[in-house]
Amino acid sequence: MRDQLITLLVKVGVIAAIASFGIRSAAIKRMLLREERTLGQRLRLALWFAGLFAPGEIIRILTPVYDALDLGLEASLLAGLMGGYVSGLLAGLLLSIPAACNGEYLALPFYAAAGLAGGLLRDSASTPDDVWRFSPFPDVNLYRIFEPGRELRSALFHAYLSGTVVATELLRQILGREFHGKHLLFTTATWGDPPLQLLAAWFSTYFCITIPVKVWNSTRNEVRLEEQARLLLTARLETLSSQINPHFLFNTLNSIASLIRIDPERARTMVVRLSRIMRRRLRSQDHFSPLRDELEFIGDYLAIELERFGDKLRVRQEIDPACTDVSVPSMLLQPLVENSIKHGIANKIEGGTITLKARRSGERLFIEVQDDGVGMPEVDQPAIPGQGIGVRNVRERLHVIYAQDYKMAIESQPGLGTRVLIEIPVQISSTVGR
Repeated sequence: MRDQLITLLVKVGVIAAIASFGIRSAAIKRMLLREERTLGQRLRLALWFAGLFAPGEIIRILTPVYDALDLGLEASLLAGLMGGYVSGLLAGLLLSIPAACNGEYLALPFYAAAGLAGGLLRDSASTPDDVWRFSPFPDVNLYRIFEPGRELRSALFHAYLSGTVVATELLRQILGREFHGKHLLFTTATWGDPPLQLLAAWFSTYFCITIPVKVWNSTRNEVRLEEQARLLLTARLETLSSQINPHFLFNTLNSIASLIRIDPERARTMVVRLSRIMRRRLRSQDHFSPLRDELEFIGDYLAIELERFGDKLRVRQEIDPACTDVSVPSMLLQPLVENSIKHGIANKIEGGTITLKARRSGERLFIEVQDDGVGMPEVDQPAIPGQGIGVRNVRERLHVIYAQDYKMAIESQPGLGTRVLIEIPVQISSTVGR
């Protein structure tokens, strides 16, 4: 009896290890954790269960001392519980093949029936979460039936599942004894053994079903947390972008309003350029774009500003051609250029020059926006990051996207101008941020 108990304990450890190992692949993780599946996806899930657990059956047949590696029945029931009756039925049939070839002919209908039962149980659940909430502790599942506020159908599902495991193991014991273990593998030698042996066999099967569910549910929760973090990040970026765009639009419309009466033709030109800018912004919802596109956007923006400032505004660009394909956060340059114009050059009688620089050094991109405007006293510089929604949002967006893997510095001297330096990692893939 002691050897049989050791075998049952080892089975629980083996299936826990297989469950942990089997979900390491990202593709397998997506397939296993998907709630709704096509027929092809159900078939692939059944093949995954068969590929994961069939080697244990083959090893058990070739070396009978390794009975603890035979988890075909438990895997069949699990396949149905995770993927539905199609996955369960096919996995049961595939997993029974090694045993059937060894003369254990009852394995074929028994494993297939177990997989079908698992699928029918899944269909009886009120929600897919009922499957994932199944507890390894039987008393917890029993308590849920009487827990105040608990949906009765959800609580009864856990009772049905526990009963199915009991019935499956009991039937295996009956068939195994009836045929003296020749046509179906079972662990209890005779009914004359103490009841503890039968109870141990049931608990082993129960834990072989519930532990993988708990292991995979932990992974499922991690995936959900990652997805929620990604959605939160996307929401924050959308919020910041929506703050930048109206700010730019507000200033441009003010400029157009000032020209409508004194120079309608110039106002019309500005409206056309503004519509081109907005059309480009609406054409793509990506949070990243090549530096080349950002420079084109800045060209349109500066064309509008040149209508306002005329000869007072001059622009220089020193762009390394190796940088133009690097992906940068959308609307990265415009708020910085706008800040230079608004706080630097607009307050300088003779106007000034804005210089845009970009260079690449290894896997880092360096961007610089410099003006020779009025500058700021040193005592005011700590407040610069919060001066204007544009610059503040640029800093916050960089922090959201790159965490600590970026640098943004602002240098300013009275009468000499202001310089903003940004350092970010190089990203060239066109799918970045999608």
